Amino acid sequence: MTREWNAASYHKVSGPQTSWGQKVLARLDVNGDERAIDAGCGSGRLTGELLDRLPRGRVLAIDRSWNMLQTARANLRPSYGHQVSLAQVSLPDIPVSGWADLVFSTATFHWVADHEALFAAIHAALRPGGRLHAQCGGGPNLADAHALAEAVMAQPPFAPYFGDWSGVWEFASAETTHARLVAAGFVNVETNIEAAPTTFATEDDYREFVTTVIYHPHLARLPEALRPLFIDAVTALAAAAPEPFTLDYWRLNMRATRHA
Repeated sequence: MTREWNAASYHKVSGPQTSWGQKVLARLDVNGDERAIDAGCGSGRLTGELLDRLPRGRVLAIDRSWNMLQTARANLRPSYGHQVSLAQVSLPDIPVSGWADLVFSTATFHWVADHEALFAAIHAALRPGGRLHAQCGGGPNLADAHALAEAVMAQPPFAPYFGDWSGVWEFASAETTHARLVAAGFVNVETNIEAAPTTFATEDDYREFVTTVIYHPHLARLPEALRPLFIDAVTALAAAAPEPFTLDYWRLNMRATRHA
């Protein structure tokens, strides 16, 4: 899977991710002077709101996409200056050890295949007493949306490009995630899954969103000429669904602490 994204388009369409992230951030208690890692900062929309909560703190914003980081830098540096640092990092790698009071993340961890390694790296990045406060896709997340894509993937002319397709996401359950966090050494572990179905007002809104976000990995496998045809086919199926242009999102919440 390509590590690059259309950052300008993502910044435009990522309202659902930002809305979920704002709810996660609202549940976070901080003193305001913490060192934080925003793991998967994307275009920086939510990173700025995290920085507002940490007026005496520091944020290390990491993402594997160079395009996302350049957009985040343009969005964040004018207001926050050197209070924010940015680094191109592919999780589970994290370039600090024992530095952070907080690791914050939304809409990212499901893109990381190895959650055992991810949680071990987060544990190592935290100071004793440091906290993980995160949300990602989990459980049955996007099962219906991916079923639409699989129906199209099986058709010509797309099928030859998906012969070895096995997906690129890790949508873990709350129970599995709890066990993995405990195994990584965390205490005070809390996990749960909540439904977050998202319906788009128009076909154009749906097309732009799924092109940028949901079917980004599928399109990366296809020649340029076939990509619009793939989205056309999926959009037609979504229009005929019982709830047209609705994405069946489920969010996995997690909170945990490194033992002090």
